[in-house]
Amino acid sequence: MPELTFTFGFILVVTGVVAGVSNAVAGGGTFFTFPALLASGLPPVVANASNSLAVWPGHVLALVGYRKELSGYSHAIRGSIAVALVGGAAGAGLLATVGNHAFSKLIPPLILLATLLFAFGGKINAWLKVRTVSAEFSRPKLPTRFLEMLFALYGGFFGAGLGVMLMAGLQMLGVTDPHANNALKNLLAAVINTASIVVLVATGLVAWPHTALAFSGAVFGGLIGGHVARRIPAQVLRRIVIAFGDALAVFYVNKYYL
Repeated sequence: MPELTFTFGFILVVTGVVAGVSNAVAGGGTFFTFPALLASGLPPVVANASNSLAVWPGHVLALVGYRKELSGYSHAIRGSIAVALVGGAAGAGLLATVGNHAFSKLIPPLILLATLLFAFGGKINAWLKVRTVSAEFSRPKLPTRFLEMLFALYGGFFGAGLGVMLMAGLQMLGVTDPHANNALKNLLAAVINTASIVVLVATGLVAWPHTALAFSGAVFGGLIGGHVARRIPAQVLRRIVIAFGDALAVFYVNKYYL
C-alpha cells in the first residue's frame, strides 16, 4: 500500500465529511470519497473496497429515524433482505477477482451510470409511481427477484447510485409511500453494503489507514448533515454532485482510455 501523507490524510477526512453531509442531504457521497481514495495512490480495486467501508455509516445512520416505517414490513421484506445479503456478498466477491486493470476500465462508465441515476432518479421513481396500482407490498415474482439480485450485485461491486435503483425496485413492488420507500431503501442498501464489506475485509482489500480517516469524516458529516440541510438546499447540493460526477466521468475517460 502507498504511504499515507499528512496532506492526503487531511483530504480524506475533509472529503469524508463532505460525503457524509451529501448523503444526509441529497445522496451521492461516493462521488467525493472514491476519487480521493484513488488520488491518494490506492489501486482502483482497493480504493473501491475502502470506499464501501468509508460510506457505510451513512446507510446505517439513515435507518435510525425509520423504525416505525420498517416495523410494518418486517415479514414482507425478508426475501428481499436475503437477496440483498447474497447479491452484496457476490458483488464484492466479483470485485475481488476482477483485477485493477479491468476495474480501471469500468470506472468511467460506472461513474457516468451513477451520475445519470442520481440526476434522473426522481423522474424514474415518479414515472414508476403513477404506474403502480397498489400501495401495498406486492408478492415478488421471479423477474422482480432477478432484478433485486442485479441491484445487489451492483451494490456489492460498486454501489454509487444504488439508492435510486432500490427505490425504483421498491416502486415496482408497490411501495409508493415515500417514507416507507426511503426506509426500505436504506435498509436494503445497509444490508448490501454490510455483506460486501464482510467479503472485502476478509479478502484483505481494505486499506485501513485511508479508510479510517474517510470513515471518521463521513460519520461526522452524517451527524451534522441535518444542520447543514437548513443552510444548503438539497436541490443546490444535487446540482453540485451531478456536475462533479460529470467532471469525474470525463476525467477518468481521459485517464484510463486516452
